[in-house]
Amino acid sequence: MKQTKILLPETEIPKHWYNVVADLKNPPAPPMGPDGMPMDPSAMSAIFADNIIEQEVSAQRWIEIPEPVREIYQQWRPTPMFRAHRLEEALGTPCKIYYKYEGVSAAGSHKLNSAIPQAYYNKVAGINRLTTETGAGQWGSSLSLAGQMFGIDVRVYMVKVSYNQKPFRRSMMQTWGGEVLASPTNLTETGRRILAADPDNQGSLGIAISEAVEEAASRADTKYSLGSVLNHVLLHQTVIGLEAKKQFAMVGDYPDMIFAPCGGGSNFGGVAFPFYADEAAGGKKVRLVAVEPSSCPSLTKGHYAYDFGDTAGHTPMTLQYTLGHDFMPPGIHAGGLRYHGASALVSQMYHEKLIEAVSVPQIATFEAGVQFARAEGIIPAPESNHAIRACIDEALRCKESGEAKTLFFNLSGHGHFDMVSYDKYFTHQLEDYDYPQSEIDAALERLPKVKA
Repeated sequence: MKQTKILLPETEIPKHWYNVVADLKNPPAPPMGPDGMPMDPSAMSAIFADNIIEQEVSAQRWIEIPEPVREIYQQWRPTPMFRAHRLEEALGTPCKIYYKYEGVSAAGSHKLNSAIPQAYYNKVAGINRLTTETGAGQWGSSLSLAGQMFGIDVRVYMVKVSYNQKPFRRSMMQTWGGEVLASPTNLTETGRRILAADPDNQGSLGIAISEAVEEAASRADTKYSLGSVLNHVLLHQTVIGLEAKKQFAMVGDYPDMIFAPCGGGSNFGGVAFPFYADEAAGGKKVRLVAVEPSSCPSLTKGHYAYDFGDTAGHTPMTLQYTLGHDFMPPGIHAGGLRYHGASALVSQMYHEKLIEAVSVPQIATFEAGVQFARAEGIIPAPESNHAIRACIDEALRCKESGEAKTLFFNLSGHGHFDMVSYDKYFTHQLEDYDYPQSEIDAALERLPKVKA
């Protein structure tokens, strides 16, 4: 069967990022400081460059992409979109299924879309050293490469369980000049405290963020860079959805439902927010579905409250769906989704019923990833498998009902460095984790207290 590949010319790389804040009826809740009171954005200058802070708090609808960033984007953007004919046939569904493939970037995932501008803005601000965290390694790889392009040293705190599970992502970071540490470490007060309480602690994104923020705040020559969650990160990722809208226009189609994996929210926001813009302008309503692991279900089982973005409480508090900042996720193989909370913007839109969320178990996601790979040829990252699972489930529901929909998912990255995870799937070593409600309730009891 002929494959439908929908390509845009380089001239169609977006010239602006889209800021969803401009189209929300209610302004985002302000971040809170450690005193539980609204925080002045300037307080974030200890860890972020001022030009990054400006984007973080902006309500401007369109923000220009600097030309040096667009020039580097041309190495892999615009990314291709495909009509999944063979998957449709394998499922026997009346639905049309499309996917956009972000795995063509040098780092193999969508994360480079934000790493490049973050490195650029820090370089312009005179910053030559960055610290960051990474879960599965896609973000650490991307920032290591971006740092190399702009002459910035990068130190990456990698969640220990992923550090051991994914050695080749570690090697990628080192190849691009990144220094990689298994978190928790003995180099920070946060890490030492956690290891003293549990020497075998396998780490979490919350812990790795704490360590990276702590180091950045303690050094005048260093700033911190985050790979998801914050407004400016989701802003940079909207190149995905903006391109996708043009690609749908090329084939005269438009999605009824969009699926994307959701940990912190950058992947989901990147593909979904530009389509929400159409709805906000009076256009067609699209069902936007964030897909998370059932072992780390921040949207579907979390509490909407102010919480820290990290375990130690070094970051500002934001209003988010959270499982509690000291939540310790199981060691599932979708390391990029092992996060206790969700982006404040994604959380607000979920709370206001502008988007939807579902959670899916680990083994079912690998079943979907293998089915997709055998039909379409691309081996997806474990994170991407979550969106594929939810999309396939909807396609099968339509098969039963006879309803024909146009379904679209973001294939956020390839799984070439995740084959150990696939090996464990084929040898029946993977387990499903359904995080106990009692553990979630206990973590939520320890949420920080803020004033109304």
